Amino acid sequence: MTRPHACNALGNVLVGELLEALAWLREDQKVRVLLIRSGVKGVFCAGADLKERAQMSEVEVRVFVQRLRGLMNEIASSAVLGLIETSRGLLPGAGGTQRLPRCLGVALAKELIFTGRRLSGAQAHALGLVNHAVAQNEEGDAAYHRARALAQEILPQVDIASGMAIEGMCYAQNIPTRDRLEGMAAFREKRPPKFVGE
Repeated sequence: MTRPHACNALGNVLVGELLEALAWLREDQKVRVLLIRSGVKGVFCAGADLKERAQMSEVEVRVFVQRLRGLMNEIASSAVLGLIETSRGLLPGAGGTQRLPRCLGVALAKELIFTGRRLSGAQAHALGLVNHAVAQNEEGDAAYHRARALAQEILPQVDIASGMAIEGMCYAQNIPTRDRLEGMAAFREKRPPKFVGE
């Protein structure tokens, strides 16, 4: 992924490109493991492109979220270092929330979700949220090299269909809320959100 001006945030164009690439790779019977790599030094992906989403209508948001959910289903990704959606009036995606209670315990999982706290790789590793944390190298691709080494050993199989279905139902309730709109406006205006519980 190479979208440096937006820290690889997932907008309509990037989501479309990734879906297209995955469709092409799915037809290649020789592909056994897929690594998604950032072309932007020091960042993997900022999550959904909230600036782009703030310009969307409710219908467009629903369509975009459905496409993004489809992309996550295709990737079956479980890499999460922060569930900051609550600080934007949003819900964390199912890919991360369904795994947090299992690996962290319900109390700590809720704390991370409700605070929107970001974790360093070392902190995530200490909590058992990630399997590996590596020291960065000069080229900024230490994690990529570690992932390549792991890819040669394993073939990940992650079934998150149930989590995605639950997340879809919850997000449908979240889209029309005032708090979601306030969270988006606060992000755009670079200020803390003022949620009212509606």
